[in-house]
Amino acid sequence: MGPENAYTDRRVLVVGGSSGVGLAAAREFAARGAETVLASRSRDRLEAAAAELAGLPGPVTGLELDIRSDEQVERFAAAAGKFDHVVVSAARTPTGRVDTLPLADAYSAMDSKFWGSYRIARGLGGSISPAGSLTLIAGYLSRRPTRASALQSAINAAIEALVRGLALEYAPLRVNAVSPGLLATPHWDGMAAEDRDRMYQAAADRLPVQRVGHAEDIAQAVLFLAGNGYTTGSTLFVDGGGRIA
Repeated sequence: MGPENAYTDRRVLVVGGSSGVGLAAAREFAARGAETVLASRSRDRLEAAAAELAGLPGPVTGLELDIRSDEQVERFAAAAGKFDHVVVSAARTPTGRVDTLPLADAYSAMDSKFWGSYRIARGLGGSISPAGSLTLIAGYLSRRPTRASALQSAINAAIEALVRGLALEYAPLRVNAVSPGLLATPHWDGMAAEDRDRMYQAAADRLPVQRVGHAEDIAQAVLFLAGNGYTTGSTLFVDGGGRIA
């Protein structure tokens, strides 16, 4: 079976699949023939993403889901059916120093990224083929925090620890994490263009690979973890050397 049809007859869920890393991963799965389901809070973004991926070998559909809601995740899990692979990349995570970030924002970040992943694992773990995979997106700040990222560091480290435990609890289902470094994605669109470009350039100057990452870099790692049957309980760092720079 060649790469162009490697996921034919496979069903894949990408939570957060309407933009950024999730959309890039969905594109890779659909390009390889997978029936790909995108889940996101935004109906407009889902429709735009599905239209962008139309014409690929695998069919693409979108379903609304807010992973911050216990009830929505439970309803989604009951109605969505079985999957071969599930990827969770959705998160809204405000950042800032511990002494200045409002507690409500800190709770929201944890609720979205960590508890959102936990809810999906809890609700859909039994709906994933035992021969398949669950992949969570963490972040290299778990190992290399900055002066305003203590919360992000803790959340990402918690996701990596969750993956190791889930790999045992859900075995033989394979559970892994991808931990990206700085990525040029729509996540930063709220910044002024000059500030964003300055941040990207500073990172490129520091990193051994001399560039920032792209969503496609992380999508390739997701596909590796989904396809490698001997990898579980692992965190794959795709950070341009950020942990050592």
